[in-house]
Amino acid sequence: MKVLIILPPFLPVDDIRKIIRQILPDGEILTSTDFTEHNAEVLVATTFTRIDRNLISRLPGLKMIQISSTGYDNVDQDAVKSRKIMLCNIPAANKESVAEHVIAMALAHLKNLIHFHNEILKGNWPVLTNSMDLAGKTFGIIGMGAIGRKLAERLLYFGTNTIYYDPVRLQEEDEEFLGLKFYALEELLAKSDIISLHVPLTPETRNFIAGKQFNIMKDGSIFINTSRGEVVDEASMIKAIQSKGIRAGIDVYTQEPPDFSSDLFRLDNVIFSPHIAGVTVESQQRFITETVSNVMKYVQGLQPLYRVL
Repeated sequence: MKVLIILPPFLPVDDIRKIIRQILPDGEILTSTDFTEHNAEVLVATTFTRIDRNLISRLPGLKMIQISSTGYDNVDQDAVKSRKIMLCNIPAANKESVAEHVIAMALAHLKNLIHFHNEILKGNWPVLTNSMDLAGKTFGIIGMGAIGRKLAERLLYFGTNTIYYDPVRLQEEDEEFLGLKFYALEELLAKSDIISLHVPLTPETRNFIAGKQFNIMKDGSIFINTSRGEVVDEASMIKAIQSKGIRAGIDVYTQEPPDFSSDLFRLDNVIFSPHIAGVTVESQQRFITETVSNVMKYVQGLQPLYRVL
């Protein structure tokens, strides 16, 4: 079975090619979609490749798409459905990485680390601080998938009052195990000192957090988004940061790389990272292992895991 792997050129492609040759000798690795037609039956890609109707039309024998990522909004799902192509993702390989990144952003804000770092570099020695502890804070998680659950699990050790919202409420025993309390979205926004967003990008979640939601949040609360940039209305977020003293941790953007002329990048109380919350040495190894394993299941005639379509 012919397997085509499309990787962004900034990855160590030669090293990956050596590994793939041992496991999938018929696998071919490309760093571009600049081809007329390909006879692949399986396509493996990351979120850096846009899998649109045009690309799919140039893969006439395609039967399965494996995205080596939690998200798969780079795929034209209507085109996939119309061709009855199987679509799979890797939903949990980066859950530890994202959860730790969220906590790091929250702590950096609470402990004023960026401010102190900059003051020291200027030759100043601050003696007063309004740093705060994470323990005892109300931490609201929006979206209780694999990452949301892992974040809740990590927060158990920090002594937070962890609350959550999800369209599908967890079982009572799961809430008890993770130390969680369920609240409607507006209640969570009003109660939380820290809010972390973990929802997929769908037509229903586009601009899910906008002016109304930011107006409900506490003044001075911390808002962290490591899901997708389009889930948040950027203009409303900028206004809330300016008017309500909301502090933000932003890893994802509506356009990537973002428009650096945006007022967002002129705000002092925002910590930025380049859509890298889930990217660690360990998580990338897990992504590779789980991606290859899932493709091998399909190639061998077995039912693959993590099917989304």
